[in-house]
Amino acid sequence: MFDFLSVTSAESFAFSAENPTGAKGGGTAGVNQKPSAYRFIQPGEVYTMADIDGPGKIEHIWVTGSVSRHLILRIYWDGQEYTSVESPLPAFFGWAFDDNFKTTEDKYPSLNSAVMLTAPAMGCNCYWPMPFGKHCRITLENRHSEKLGIYYTVSGSKGPQPENLGYFHASYRHAHPSLPGDNYTIIDGIEGAGQFVGVSLAVGLNGTNDCWCEGEVRMYMDGDETPTMHYTGTEDYFGGAHAFGNDHCLRKYQPYSGQYVGMYAVFGNTSEFYNGQQRFLLYRWHIPDPVRFKEDFRMTLDNFGFSGPRYDDFRSVAYWYQTLPSAPLAPLPDNKALYVR
Repeated sequence: MFDFLSVTSAESFAFSAENPTGAKGGGTAGVNQKPSAYRFIQPGEVYTMADIDGPGKIEHIWVTGSVSRHLILRIYWDGQEYTSVESPLPAFFGWAFDDNFKTTEDKYPSLNSAVMLTAPAMGCNCYWPMPFGKHCRITLENRHSEKLGIYYTVSGSKGPQPENLGYFHASYRHAHPSLPGDNYTIIDGIEGAGQFVGVSLAVGLNGTNDCWCEGEVRMYMDGDETPTMHYTGTEDYFGGAHAFGNDHCLRKYQPYSGQYVGMYAVFGNTSEFYNGQQRFLLYRWHIPDPVRFKEDFRMTLDNFGFSGPRYDDFRSVAYWYQTLPSAPLAPLPDNKALYVR
C-alpha cells in the first residue's frame, strides 16, 4: 500500500490546466502567477484531461469548479474503443445530488473515506489506484448548453505494473421513478474475471412517509441464479442499523462517514418520523472484503416499502477491477433524465 517506503524508478506525472500535457517540466515558469488555473469546456466539447502511454498508474484525481451532472467523466484503458469508466462527474465522487449544498445539519455534505473525499466546497477527490498497461485517456464531455469551468489535477506514476492486471471500472445507473417493490439494478453485464470493490448510492424519497431502508442487497457471480452474497436491509449493508437511527431513540436520521462505509449526508426535513421529500448519500467500499468473480457479476437492491404511494429516485455508481477486454457499459441516460428535482 505504501509505495513510498522503497525507492523505485517510477516517474511521477500530473495533468492540470497549468500543465495540460502532463509533460515533465511542463508547468508554468513564472512565480506568483496563475496563468491557467482552470479550463472552460464548451457546450458539446469533449475535453481530454489526461492522455498518457503506459505502463503506469493513476493515483489521484481532484476536480472542482462546475462539478455538474452535465459533465460526463470517461476513462479508456489500453486503447479499448469503449469506456471502462462512465459517469456524471459528481456521481463518480459519490455526490449524485449535486444541486444540494446544505445538509439537515446546516453543513456542506462531506464524504471522508479511504478512497473518496468531497470537501467544502465542491472539492472532489478520488484515490482509487488505477494501473494500466499500455495507455490511459481521461475525458470530460460537456452536455450543457453553456460553457462550464473546471479546475483539475490528475496525478500518478509511470513504471512497471503487476501481471494479471485488474483495470479500474465504474458505471452509473439511475432509476426514476423507482417504486416500492421494484428491484433496482446497481450493476449487471460485467463479463470477465475481477473483484467488485464498492458502490455509492443516492436515494431521493417522494410521496408518503415510509421506511426505505429494508431493501435487501443481492450479489450474483459466475452464473448464479440465486445470490451468493445476500445482505439484509439497506441500512445494514451500508454499515448502519435501525433505519440509520430514525426508528430508534431520537427518531431522526444520523449521518456518519467512515473509512469504508457511511451515509454521509441527509437533505430535507427531519422533524417528523419517516418524513418524505428527503435525500440520502451513501457509500460502501469493499476494500478489506472485495467480492471476487471469475466470469460475471451483477448486483441488485430492493426498493422496500410498507405503505404507498411513493415515487423515488435511485442513482448509483458501481466500482470494480477486472481483466481486459471488458464488456461495454450500459449507456447513460440522456441529459434531461439526469436532471430530477
